[in-house]
Amino acid sequence: MHSIISRVNNVSAFLSTCMMCLLGAIALSSFLFTADPKGELTIAAVKVYNAKVPRYPRRKQEMAFVNFDLKADLTPLFNWNTKQLFLYLEAEYVNTEGVHNEVVIWDRIVRRKEDALIKVSGKNKYAFRDFSRKFKDIPTSNYTLKYSVMPYVGLLTWGEAATTLEPVEFHVEDHIS
Repeated sequence: MHSIISRVNNVSAFLSTCMMCLLGAIALSSFLFTADPKGELTIAAVKVYNAKVPRYPRRKQEMAFVNFDLKADLTPLFNWNTKQLFLYLEAEYVNTEGVHNEVVIWDRIVRRKEDALIKVSGKNKYAFRDFSRKFKDIPTSNYTLKYSVMPYVGLLTWGEAATTLEPVEFHVEDHIS
């Protein structure tokens, strides 16, 4: 009555249904674990220099260099479904034309719970410049350490671990050759 092919098809359909139900339960259980990571972010200085644009040597542009101190405990974000964390330091400011900008100036990938105690003193990893090429009339900026949790199964989640308490001013310096 039933051939071998139809029996194999029924068994494989049952197993794939069980697998999908298991993966769905894992994805839903990730939302039960709520974590509140703690961190401190201190911006030592934001200095703005005139610099040459690499591809256009006659064009000048102001570039900002951010010196920051960062301490964060991100171990609560790791559970059995966490594959890795993507951390990034974001600068937010409103430029002279009234456009709200969010710029990533530093990032790191954390793959193990043992590496989730972050202590960094340094400067921005990526170029921090504005499209208008000047930071002259931009009064302040805010900085936030954000994270994105990448699970083995389920949806990406994100949040904030630390932020500056007060806006930070841009200090315009002479120039870099």
